[in-house]
Parts: sequence; structure tokens; C-alpha cells
Amino acid sequence: MAKSEGRAVAEDEDRASSGQFAPGARVVVRDAEWMVRTCTRTDNDGYLLRVVGVSEFVRGEEAHFFTGIEHIEPLLPEETTLVHDASSGYAESRLYLESVLRRTPLPQSERRLATAGGFLLDDKVYQRRPAELALKALRPRVLLADVVGLGKTLEIGLTLAELIRRGRGERILVVTPQQVLEQFQQELWTRFAIPLVRLDSVGLERIQREIPAGRNPFLFFKRAIISIDTLKNQGKYGQHLRNMHWDAVVIDESHNLINEGNLRNKLARVLAQHTDALLLASATPHNGDARSFAQLINLLDPAAIADPGNYTAQQIEHLYIRRTKVHPEVRADIGDQWPERGPSVPVRVAATPAEEAVSAELTQVWLAGEAREGGPVVAKNNRLFPYTLLKAFLSSHRALAATVGNRLKVLERKHATAPAADPALDREHAALTELGRLADKIDTSSSAKFQGLLTQLADIGIGKKSPTRAVVFSESVPTLEWLREELPAALGLKKDQVALMHGGMSDTEQQRVIADFALSDSKVRVLVTGDVASEGVNLHRQCHHIVHYDLPWSLIRIEQRNGRIDRYGQEHQPQFRALILTSTVDGAKDDTTVAEKLLGKEADAHRSLGTAEAETGLYSAKKEEDRLVLDLLEGRTVEESLEASRAEEDTDPWEPDAFFGDFGVDEDTAPPEVAPSPGLFADTEQFVLTALDTVAPELDLGQDETILAFAPPADLQQRLKALPAGYLKDHKVEERLRVTFDREHAEDRLNEARSTKTTWPDTGYVTDLHPLVEWLVDKVQVRTSRGRAHVLVGEVDEPVFLVQGTYSNALGQPTVVEWMAVTGLPGRARVEDMFEALERAGVGPGMVNTGQGGDLAALQALVPDAVRAATAHLEQRRDEYASRIEADLAEPERRVADWEQLALDGLQESKQDQRARVRETAEEQRRLLEKMRTAGEPLLRVLAVVKGANRA
Repeated sequence: MAKSEGRAVAEDEDRASSGQFAPGARVVVRDAEWMVRTCTRTDNDGYLLRVVGVSEFVRGEEAHFFTGIEHIEPLLPEETTLVHDASSGYAESRLYLESVLRRTPLPQSERRLATAGGFLLDDKVYQRRPAELALKALRPRVLLADVVGLGKTLEIGLTLAELIRRGRGERILVVTPQQVLEQFQQELWTRFAIPLVRLDSVGLERIQREIPAGRNPFLFFKRAIISIDTLKNQGKYGQHLRNMHWDAVVIDESHNLINEGNLRNKLARVLAQHTDALLLASATPHNGDARSFAQLINLLDPAAIADPGNYTAQQIEHLYIRRTKVHPEVRADIGDQWPERGPSVPVRVAATPAEEAVSAELTQVWLAGEAREGGPVVAKNNRLFPYTLLKAFLSSHRALAATVGNRLKVLERKHATAPAADPALDREHAALTELGRLADKIDTSSSAKFQGLLTQLADIGIGKKSPTRAVVFSESVPTLEWLREELPAALGLKKDQVALMHGGMSDTEQQRVIADFALSDSKVRVLVTGDVASEGVNLHRQCHHIVHYDLPWSLIRIEQRNGRIDRYGQEHQPQFRALILTSTVDGAKDDTTVAEKLLGKEADAHRSLGTAEAETGLYSAKKEEDRLVLDLLEGRTVEESLEASRAEEDTDPWEPDAFFGDFGVDEDTAPPEVAPSPGLFADTEQFVLTALDTVAPELDLGQDETILAFAPPADLQQRLKALPAGYLKDHKVEERLRVTFDREHAEDRLNEARSTKTTWPDTGYVTDLHPLVEWLVDKVQVRTSRGRAHVLVGEVDEPVFLVQGTYSNALGQPTVVEWMAVTGLPGRARVEDMFEALERAGVGPGMVNTGQGGDLAALQALVPDAVRAATAHLEQRRDEYASRIEADLAEPERRVADWEQLALDGLQESKQDQRARVRETAEEQRRLLEKMRTAGEPLLRVLAVVKGANRA
């Protein structure tokens, strides 16, 4: 018995290596039929087959089988049994052929875009470029570094769509900041019909209830979106992540990954090692340091940069793309769909007497330094703290009071543990107490900025019955909470007309606030928020006014804030104002000292360059703020600080401008090429309607010119569970699914949804990626019985055998895909393109099935001949495909060799451990490249036969 089992396992190993388990192959396991999705070699148990059930009791179920454990029997093409297609208009045959076409991944060598134009978005050439760049690589790994507002989420969606069409997007993980989880999930669903399970705090609780304790939640949902702060918990999720392999991972706002010591970086390295495709997105992808940026690039390709301190843009140009709003292609594409920014208006407000008292105290006591009688009020090692107090005051008296209170608590703890009295602590404690006393005398009536804000909001048109909205930014949570508390009554608004969002709120609460603000019928008129909303959040749908209550001392952060409403899709001119507190105290550092100047600098840089990130040469918001404070301490002005930082940048051997000026495509580059899309139906709508009528005739379809509605069966409901429970419940999707094929109607429903209680439309746009289409494809495929092919009657003079042939590489990815029509059997076999033959044969919706197919014995006898002819043709074509693959591999192989040599040259002979790691990395990359080559024997399937009328 053991010998018999051993032989069976060995036979399965041979079959796997020969290609009989290639994607699309039908296999029998445990007396059930399955279709192979992927076949991947494992270290211990032979090959891993990811399959989907085909026969009755396992239909639609996904499973994993190991050739080293299970006996897996392939269905051989020579043994295909021919049967008559008795369906009206030969719908069964046409649907089956279409389903095979849709399910078959494009070959590895097909670099042209295959899904362009099929989604609910404006067709912009510049937004297709990242997908084009990703497909040029053998492993799609790209940094999308377009500046704020160009639509990186849409670029990600287009790239993922191309990967899905190539069979390289089954398992997708999207990692974003928590505040944009729903926004990102919604964009991918409404625009592309790609469903992602949202694993926020509520979603995770639901999932933990649905799956067995201790099980890997990522195995239960093939496409998911989760916040980076949730996922970075290595203790909770690390083991799950290390046991997963993803087809594609997306990490948004990826500049947060820089710094090898932080948890986000560790998470990213784990994910990078366990995915084929990796998409990183960031409008600010570097901090001005060559080594830090190299960390990001090495996530994409560990053999890209030999010396992290010295590399060129040309060495890594295949790994990233960067454009600004002023790039010619972007300008040409956008046209009038993105109005030019309005001016950034500084609104000066004179400090009230109560505020002047605080300003005087700060100037004469805290910021006087050595000039103060008795010396500085703080020790030298705490010399930045006075500027912390200054910035808090320039935000609000509440922010100042909170800062003072926190520092007093620290001093009191030090007092309690000090062995003896400390005059320095006593001096600072007294000064803080006095500053707090002065801050407490300020209220709404004596706050110049608060009164100025009321004036500006009234000028903007904010009112109880006005539809106009504004976003008010502040860096300080106490300021935000105070504004949320006081603004409603001061503006004559109801409490629910002023919303608050800051980083201390839960992920679901942040998402709720953002989603509500996007609704046109939302009650909210003023959103007060902090810099948590400055990254990735869309606030432009119903708003084009921003008021900076206080300004960050960073050009990058100001630009990020402004980018919330200054972005693609904005219909009105974005308007920006900043409240500038002025003081008459001699030597006071008010908002005219720093904030007003930075406001103007950001506006000038953005207008001329399309981005302000390079203005200081520091490329980091934190570095900009830290540098400016230190320069102020040294007595420099803002202008002198900016000039000095740029001068220092000029002496830096690394030149960021070479990497981050409109980089990635020349003006005169032709638009991305589009691959042909053959099919047996005019469009997706015709396929869906024919399939529903054939495979689910029991459904009660409600249909008019624009909408198709029906109660989804249980197995289709299961596919829709990836979508938010609230959306499914609110629109009763599981009771009645509403979809449309009309792009204009879908856009109208999406826009209308933003005028209701949810931004999720009640009617979905059907793309080729929609779960409805995928469900129908699988339903159609499983209707064709094991080892059988239909015969249909067409306008042909001799039998035409329709055969699909594929070769795959060691990763289970198709390298050769041929659709063949075999004629001239048995003596003079000819092979031509299947779709040309089908068109000549008149195979289409107008066919009439008379039911007079005749005897099939003669045709059945020709099946082995057809398979042999197709095999011979496929082997000939393999060489042509192989030459394309070799051409594709030449450049990556050269890059690996160059990298290895440069890396070794930079290491001393004594650094044996490091030299060994270099060689190991190079070998790993070469092994990966080797796996890209065609391996094993071809997979062939007889799909159908077209015969002439009254001919055998």
C-alpha cells in the first residue's frame, strides 16, 4: 500500500513539473472536480495547488491541495468527450468560451494595458502611467510619488485592475492611515468594483466572531484593507503575516515607513518579502536624506542600490514615477477639471490687551534668553521649550494653558523626587505659573483670532441655512476642542453643524466624520481638524475653503493641508486664508515673524513649481520645523533660515531635485498602448444578461434601460460580504442587488449618494472586475461537465477544433497563451487564430440552434489529432514567446550583476558577513528571475468544436 501511495505522489510530482496542473487545468481530487488557479512549488509538500470547486458539491468553494499529500488526477485533453450543445443560440458554448477567455490570465509578455477605459472615472493618460511602468517590470514594484491631489488612489486602482486581469491580483492587501480606510475602500469599489474587506476596529471584531479562535484572518478574505497602525502590531499579527503570500500589497503614505527602527518599517519589510507586486504611494516620499530614501527603494528591489549614500535617478528610474500639477501631460489631461488655486490670504488680527500681556511675558521672560535679567528662565538643555510655548500661544490661549499645565506636572514630579531644593526648577515653576495666570484671562471675546475667524467664516458665507462649508485647521488638540465647543453659538449654528476630527479619535469615528463631511446634505458647515487630516483625506467634494487658525512652521505641512481641497475633482477655485496674530510688543515674535512668511513662500513655490517640498531643501516637515526653531534661537530670520538651508543643500552630494522634479515620463511620450480584447460578446452587459438567462433563469430580473436588479443567490451574497455591513444593510443589497452598465447613470447615482446619508451609491457600476461578473464566469464554467466540450453548428466547410494552449513559469504565471483553431484534420492540420475563425464561422448572438447536430463519432476520433496539431503549434510559438521573455530578463539580470559588483567593491575583504549577504541577495534575485522563464510542458484544453450543417 505504501509503495502504491508513493508511486501516486511521484506521479503527481511529475504531472506538476510537466505543466498538467497549470492555471486553468481541471483536476480530480477526492472524487470532486476542481479548476486550478495557481500551482506553486513548496519546500516540503511538493506543489501547492490553489483551486476552485467545479463539480456539484464543491462548486465555487476555494481549496488548497499539496501534490505531496493528495492524489491529484489531471483531465487530459486527448480524452475530451464531445457533446452536442442543445442550448438556444448555442449560448452554453459561447458563454463557456467567453468565461475561459475572461478567466485566463494574460501572458507574462503582454505589457500593454488591458483594462483601460472600463471604469467609472475620467480616462486620463497621466493616471495610466503608473500601471504602464508596473507592467514593464517582471515584478510590478513601483513607488507612486505624484504630488498631492493628482489622484494616486485612482492610479493604484488602475494598476491593481491590470494585475487582476493577469491573474496576479487574487490576494490583495491595502495598508493605509486609519482615517482614509473607508475613503480608499469606497474609491476602489465605486470606481473599479474591486471589493476590499475593511479591517478597522469594528471590522476586526466582526471577523473574530466569524472565524475560529487563533485562525489567520487574512486567509478568510482574499482582498482586504487595514490601517498601518493596526497592522504594525507584530505580536498580534506578525505570525499571520509571515505565513501569508500576497499577490499585491499597497502601502499608502509610505514615507511613514522611513526609519529602520520603527514598527511601520518592520511591517513593511515583512510584507515586501511576502508579496509579488508592491505599490508604495506618497506625495512626500523622502526626507532629503539619500539613505532614508534608499530604504523605500530597497523595499521594492533589494538589489537596486549598491551604495545607499550614493546613487542616481537613472539607477532606479524603473521603480518610481513622479509628476506635479505643472507637468505638461498632467496639464493637458486636467484641462478645466481642476481650477487654479486662489491666493493664500494672510488675515492680520491685532492682539487684544489680554493677549499683549501674554506676548510681553513670552518676549521678555521666556524668549529673552541671556538678555533676561537673572539669565534664561530654562536650562540650556531645554532651550527649545520657550518656542513650544510661543507656538501654543499663537494657536490659542487654551493650547498655551494646556502646555503650561503639562509642564507644571513634570516639574512637580521632579520636585517630589529631588533630594534638595532646586532654584532652577523653582524659577521655571514661578514663570510658568505667571504665564498660566495670564493665559487664563483670555476668553472668546478677548481672543483676536477667534473673533477674526468669525469674521472670515461670515465672509465666506457660513451660516445655518447656507450650503457653504469651510475647513479650519489647527495644530493643537486643545484649540480644536475649544473651537468645536464655542463656534456653534458664536456663528448661530446648531452643535451638529460644527464637526471635530483629530488623531486622538478612534479609526471608525475619524472615518465617520470624513464620510459625513463629503455628503452634500450633511448638516456640518465647519470642520475643525488637525494635521491628521493633512495626509490622504479628501475634503474637496463639498468644500473649497480652508482657514488656517494657526500655521505649522513647515512649507510641506502647509501644502499638505491645502491639498485636501486643492486636488483633482475640485469644481471650484480653492480658497485659503490664514489668521495672523500681530503684536505691538517690542521684539515680539508674532505670526508675522514666521507664519505669514511661510504662507507666502508656499504659495509662490506651488505656483511656479507645482510643489513646495523642495523650497527648503529639507524634504521633511519635522526637519523644516526643527531647523527653523534652531535658526530663530540663533537670531536668524525666516528668509535667512531658508537661504541657509538651500545653501547647505547645494553642498550635499545627493541631489533630490534630480529625483523629484517631474520625473517618470517625457512630454512627447506616446500614450500607453492598449491590448486588444477579443471576445464572443459585444460587451460586458451582453455577456452578463446572456449568462443570467442561461445559468440563473429562476431569478426575477427587474430591468429597464439603465438598471438591472434582482435578489442575489446565497453564493453571490457571500462574494458581496467583503463590502461594509452598513452599506449592505442600508441599501438592502443582499435582498436586491442593483447594478448598471450605463456609465453616466452610475456617475449620477454616485453623485446623488453624496446628497444622502451615505456616500455609497445604491447602484453599482458593473466593470469586468465586479463580483457579479466573476460569479457568472464561475457559474458558466462549472456547467460544462468534466472532460467534455460542446459541438455547435456554424458557417464552416470543415470541422474547426477550438483549443486553448498555455505554458507557465515556475511561479504558476502564464508565459505563453494561445487561442487556436485547428482545421484540415486528419491529414493536413492547420492552426490559426481562434477569434478570426469564430468570426468567419458566424459564432455570435444571431445563431440559431436547430438541434440537428448529427452523429459525433467521426469528430470524436479527430480529438487526439487536434491536440497533437495544437501541441506542435504551441511548441513553435513557445520559442517566439521565450525570446520576448529573454529580452525582458536581460535588463534585470544586468542590473543585478552591476549591483552585486558595486556592492562588493564597496566592502572590504574583511567584511565577510556583509559580502555573504550581498551574494545571497544577488542569488535570490537571480533565482527569482530564473523562475520567470517558461518551465515544464504545455497545458491544452479542447474548448469546443464548430462543424458545418449536416456534416459530421
